[in-house]
Amino acid sequence: MPVTLDLSTLGPLEEAVAEARKRLGQERVAARIRDRDHTLWGPRPEGIVDRLAWLDSPLEMAGRVRLIDDLLTGALRDGLTDALLLGMGGSSLAAEVYGRLLPLAGRRLRLSVLDSTDPAAIADLMAAIDPARTLYLPATKSGGTVETLSLLKHCYNLAMAAVGPRRAGKHFAAITDPGSGLQELAESLGFRELFLNDREIGGRYSCLSFFGLVPARLAGADPGRLLAGGRAARAEIVDDGVGLRLGAVLGAGVASGRDKLTLIPSPSLEPLGPWIEQLIAESTGKDGTGILPIDGEPIGAAGSYAGDRLLVSLKLRREEDAPEVETLAGAGFPVVRLELAEAYDVGAVMYVWKVATIVAAHRMGVNPFDQPNVESAKALARSMLDARRREGALPAPPPDLVEDGVAAFGHVEGGALWSVIRDFLCLRDEVHPHPYVAFHAYLPPRPQVAGALARIRRGIRERTSLATTIGFGPRFLHSTGQIHKGDSGHGRFVQVTCDDPDDLPIPDAPGEIASTTTFGMLKAAQASGDRQALIEGGRAVLRLHLAGGLTEGLEAMEEAFEKALASVPDTRRRR
Repeated sequence: MPVTLDLSTLGPLEEAVAEARKRLGQERVAARIRDRDHTLWGPRPEGIVDRLAWLDSPLEMAGRVRLIDDLLTGALRDGLTDALLLGMGGSSLAAEVYGRLLPLAGRRLRLSVLDSTDPAAIADLMAAIDPARTLYLPATKSGGTVETLSLLKHCYNLAMAAVGPRRAGKHFAAITDPGSGLQELAESLGFRELFLNDREIGGRYSCLSFFGLVPARLAGADPGRLLAGGRAARAEIVDDGVGLRLGAVLGAGVASGRDKLTLIPSPSLEPLGPWIEQLIAESTGKDGTGILPIDGEPIGAAGSYAGDRLLVSLKLRREEDAPEVETLAGAGFPVVRLELAEAYDVGAVMYVWKVATIVAAHRMGVNPFDQPNVESAKALARSMLDARRREGALPAPPPDLVEDGVAAFGHVEGGALWSVIRDFLCLRDEVHPHPYVAFHAYLPPRPQVAGALARIRRGIRERTSLATTIGFGPRFLHSTGQIHKGDSGHGRFVQVTCDDPDDLPIPDAPGEIASTTTFGMLKAAQASGDRQALIEGGRAVLRLHLAGGLTEGLEAMEEAFEKALASVPDTRRRR
C-alpha cells in the first residue's frame, strides 16, 4: 500500500479509537462496504446503493484512458495550447489537485480551472489565454449547474468571436452524466468530445472518473498511475485497513468533541486540502452533526488551539515532519500522520479519504451521499435573481452602519465598526461551547484578498482559539456550504461582499448577444440567498460590504478586526 497511516500519537483519543476500530470489525463494516450494504448508512437503498460506483472506478476507468488520449492528440494536432475547466465543487477540485500537485510532462495542454462567478476573477483568467487556442471543458454531473452553464455561454461567445460560429464547438469537450442538459447542449453545438460519466458516482467522489482523469491527462499527468494507486487502496478495504482506521479516528473524534479536523499538509501536498475539505464537509455535515475541516490555516503554538481539534499531518515519505507537528503531539493533541511514497500516490490517498469518510459517516449515523441543505441557498438565490430581473435591484435593507467604506449588516447595535466585530466574535453560546468562525468571501480570489483574510484569521485564533475557515463564493457553496447549514448550528459567519465595477454579461444562450443577467448579478444573488438561508437556519451572520473600493475596503476591514481583537479578553481555551 503506497499510503501509510501512523496512529502512535493519538493522545486523549487513543482509547476511543481503539474501541471504534474494534466495533468496526465486529460490525463487519469492510465486508459490508464491499457488498454495497446500504444499511450501513440508512434503512432504504435509494440514494445510497446508486452512489457507490466510485468504489470500482479504479478498475472501470482503466479501459477508457485511450478516449482521453484521443482528445489530447486531436487538440494538439489542431494547434490548441490551453485547456480551461469550467466547473464547481466535485467537478473542479480534483482537476485542480492533479494540475498543481503532480509532475506534468510530455504532450500536454496548459490547464487552468475557473470555478467562480466573480467578474474580476473571470476577467483575470480570460486575459491569460487565447480563445482561438483554448479547449474549454464544461464539467457538471447534473448538467444544470448555473455557474458552469453561465461560464460555458460566456466562453462559447469568446470562441465564436475568435474562430467563427462553424468552428466554435470544436473548442469544447464536455463531462457530464448521461441524459443531462449539458449532453443535449454539447450535441446540438457540435462539441469536439462528450464524456458521459457513470451516473452512480457522486460529484465529490468522482476524482478517479472522467471528471478527474480528463483534465489530469490534458495537463500532462498519467491517469494509469493514478488508477493504480486507487486499485491499491481499493484492495485495502479490509478489517483495520488504512481507510477503516482513518474513519475510526474521524468518528471517534466527533464523539469526543474533537470535530475540527485540522489539515496540516506539507507545502508539496497543499493542493490536496480543498478537495478533502469538500469531501468531509459535504458528506458529514448534516442532521445536526458534522466534521468541520480546517484547511489553509498556518500552524500555531499549542496555546492557540482549543480542545476541539484533531490534527492530520500529510506529507511525502522523503519529507520531514514540520517541527510544529511534533510540538503539538508532545503537548497532548491527537495527531494522525498520513504519508505518501510519491506524488502520484495522491490517487491512493484520495481513495483512502473516501473510504474513511463513509466509515466516519456510518459511526455518526448520517448518509454521506446526500446534501440536503445545499438546495436551500440555491432556491433563495434563484428567487432573488428573478426579483433583480423584474425590479432592477436585489431586495436588500439599508446597512446598519457605514464606516470607512465598509457597510455592516446584521448584529449591529450601534458603535464603531470594530466594536460591532468585537461583539459578534464574543457572542456567548452555552449550548455550543466550541464554535467556529467562517469567512464567506464573495470577492476576487486574488493574493491581496487571501492575504488580508489570512491575517484576520490568524488574529482570531491567536486571541480566542476559535477555529476559522475561509471560502470564496460561490465556490464554497458546493463544498462547505452543506455543513454550514446542516451541522448543530455553532458557526459564526462573516460574509464579505464588494461592488463589481467591471461587470460581465451572461449571454441568454450560447452564441447570442442578448443578455438579461450579468455575473455580478448572479454572484450578488448567490451571496444574498446564502445569507438568507443561514439566517433562516438560526445561524449568526454578519455581512461586511466593501463599498469604497476593494483595496481600501480590505485595509479598513483588517484594521477594524485588529482593533476588535485587541479589545477582546484572552478567551483561549485549553485542551
